[in-house]
Amino acid sequence: MNLTPHAPRSRSGLVGALALATLLASLGTSVANVALPTLAHELGAPFGRVQWVVLAYLLAMTVTAVAVGRLGDALGRQRVLLGGLGLFTAATLACALAPSLAALVAARSLQGVGAAVMIALPLALVRDVVPEARTGAAMGLLGTTSAVGTALGPAGGGLLIAASGWQAGFVAMLPLAGVAIVLTWRGLGDEPAPARSGARFDVAGALVLTAALVAGALAMTPDAVPQVGAGPLLVGAAVLVALLVAIERRTAAPLVPWGLLRSRALSGGLLMNLLVATVMMSTLVVGPFYLAGGLGLDEAAIGLTLAVGPVVSALTGVVAGRGVDRAGAGAMTTVALLTMTAGAVLLVVLPPAWGLPGYVLALVVLTPGYQLFLAANNTAVMRTADARRRGTVSGVLSLSRNLGLIAGASAMGAVFAAATGSVEVQGATVASISAGMQTTFLVATVLLAVATVVSLAVRARAAVGQ
Repeated sequence: MNLTPHAPRSRSGLVGALALATLLASLGTSVANVALPTLAHELGAPFGRVQWVVLAYLLAMTVTAVAVGRLGDALGRQRVLLGGLGLFTAATLACALAPSLAALVAARSLQGVGAAVMIALPLALVRDVVPEARTGAAMGLLGTTSAVGTALGPAGGGLLIAASGWQAGFVAMLPLAGVAIVLTWRGLGDEPAPARSGARFDVAGALVLTAALVAGALAMTPDAVPQVGAGPLLVGAAVLVALLVAIERRTAAPLVPWGLLRSRALSGGLLMNLLVATVMMSTLVVGPFYLAGGLGLDEAAIGLTLAVGPVVSALTGVVAGRGVDRAGAGAMTTVALLTMTAGAVLLVVLPPAWGLPGYVLALVVLTPGYQLFLAANNTAVMRTADARRRGTVSGVLSLSRNLGLIAGASAMGAVFAAATGSVEVQGATVASISAGMQTTFLVATVLLAVATVVSLAVRARAAVGQ
């Protein structure tokens, strides 16, 4: 494959397409989160069942993350990105037209497959399009558009849901998806012909992984299938994981190229990415229920509140990327994690004392730290990738992020539900919801502290040349 960066005449259009694809994938997550309380009320579904509107999207992204990276390496990254955008657009329309919760969850699964392409491949394409000296700034731009999507989802979605119902949030994404398709289509002529790959896709491993993830997520939301219970589901998930390990050891084309994980820098970056994503999804899943049940806000006010942090992140994204280019990805990763830890502590301490202003102030600290982490960690991980395996490495990076998002939506959601003492969270008392929020972010603080220790360990090993 000819890996010479694209000519300057096409570079800005390609970067614009990548940024818009990243924004849409983020919108796909955040616009659904803000609708959860409304869906629970209108459909009469418990918290655990409504969570699957988010979990279905995340599970689909997780299972297909590495596969789409490999497809990009083999078939052409822009070509695969165009296909992902088309699938995402069709599935978004299906979400808007869904007549029931089951149909919505099915459509969200297809939307998640498209989103997997739109998250993984832009990270790889940046390295084809942008000079290495400006990689951090480009990653900062993608982080900015991701933050914009995260902000627009709650803010715009909250307003649209309040005015026109939960379907309006999905309808609003369709024009943006159309623009992204056009920009990507126009850039196809500039993409070099991909090298053919003889590697096979591990279908059996993908199916077992899907089953294991679904069983694990169901175990964390036992009210979704009360007739089964959490115990049997956890046992089933454990058996499936053991089967997956056996399959992966024997296959010639494992889902995750385990040889890549021998790099301390890469494996450490993936672990940190997983832990941080778990915390950030907690803010999107737990936040709406705390703001609605704990502070009594309506959908529009919830959306605007959740948008505060991402707006600040969007304003600081490119600056954060430039800081990574100047100060180094490793140092800035540690700074970002320390900032996020401080923000998580504030989420435990300030809202009970100051109410909404305290919650907003904590978000203003937490989310810019996340923005800096994305720019720094993504840069560090992608710099470890061989040119011909950038799609695969970006897929593994997306896989770690998606596993963290699933953990945030299921495990951290279970922590919140357990701490409130009520399966029907929307019917819990104000005091119990506040206690649940505090407990959730106390756990989040511990996770971020672990990620900080990992960052320091990775830097220490790099300093001694190991």
